[in-house]
Amino acid sequence: MFTAFLIKYAEIGVKGKNRYLFEEALVKQIKYAVKRCEGEFKVTRTQGRIYVEAQSDFDFDEVTDNLKTVFGISGICPVVYLEDEGIEKLGEAIVAYMEKVHPEQNQSFKVHARRARKNYPLNSMELNSELGGIILAARPDLQVDVHNPAILLSVEIREKIYIYSKTIPGPGGMPVGSGGKAMLLLSGGIDSPVAGYMIAKRGVKIDAVYFHAPPYTSERAKQKVVDLARQVSYYTGPIYLHVINFTEIQLYIYEKCPHEELTIIMRRYMMRIAEHIAGETGCLGLITGESIGQVASQTLPSLAATNEVCTMAVYRPLIGMDKMEIVELSEKIGTYETSILPYEDCCTIFVAKHPVTKPNVERIRKHEKNLEERIDELVAEALRTDEVLVVHR
Repeated sequence: MFTAFLIKYAEIGVKGKNRYLFEEALVKQIKYAVKRCEGEFKVTRTQGRIYVEAQSDFDFDEVTDNLKTVFGISGICPVVYLEDEGIEKLGEAIVAYMEKVHPEQNQSFKVHARRARKNYPLNSMELNSELGGIILAARPDLQVDVHNPAILLSVEIREKIYIYSKTIPGPGGMPVGSGGKAMLLLSGGIDSPVAGYMIAKRGVKIDAVYFHAPPYTSERAKQKVVDLARQVSYYTGPIYLHVINFTEIQLYIYEKCPHEELTIIMRRYMMRIAEHIAGETGCLGLITGESIGQVASQTLPSLAATNEVCTMAVYRPLIGMDKMEIVELSEKIGTYETSILPYEDCCTIFVAKHPVTKPNVERIRKHEKNLEERIDELVAEALRTDEVLVVHR
């Protein structure tokens, strides 16, 4: 019976004179989401409201599932709309709506009418009273409760009349594209896809870089990362995934540097390369999935040593989360089952038996001098291997 959806947002509503920019970004993401659905839809923005109206038959669950991936949406209200044919026809439509959507007996309800079209013959208070009376006459099992009703029936008088009473929770946040762009260091693990999701939820467009180490990592490991990017793109929109061949750099570091510092030094070169790509592609920061103390390379001294090579901001949304919190979120967004597939990435292949947990930055710099003969050439060669994949659902 539903033919449209009213889209509610929260944070966007307090953006003042710039609110229309955020609304336009939200409309763009909604259009992208409903393109994945069977059927035709019209997305309109009017008077502080965004509507998704079906222009053909559609699958209700498919549409709501896709709308629930759009950051910026706080609620999705399935709507019945009708032409203005007078209060009697409106009353009949509302009684039919209540019988269909709320057949349960002995419920409390409240009518909340909003008259956006001021030439309508009844004002909002009169509508509340009139429609409430019509419902009670048809459904004597119901009772009015204006303070804490089980059913809040909203009636909006616009060019058409919109009726709704249910709200499906949305993901919240800000619409992707309203907060700039950043580069995600994406591995095949649990953490980095979740980090990308969390930053995208604040309106940031995501690109990603993956460091591949053939033959030590397989094509299945690469495909695993592509699959993770595809799942994240369900929320973020298309992701430009940069695949960098990192093998020669890792082998050179392995040959020239102390093994207990391998992870830190490799990580520093990953950050350098990611920052270069980010700068070339208009990104304003890097995103990593690091959490304090989770592994040796994520202690505070290790993070400081990693950060030391970056001039660009590094965003770590998981920094204060424990592993179970991260796992729960990865299960929620659908990346967990892919993340635990047993295909190793380049970081785990070259990990030291006893990695340093309190690296000294001066000592790290000194050992990086052992790389001076070839490292610039190897970094340039790695950048030439950049394979850009456009990943989307």
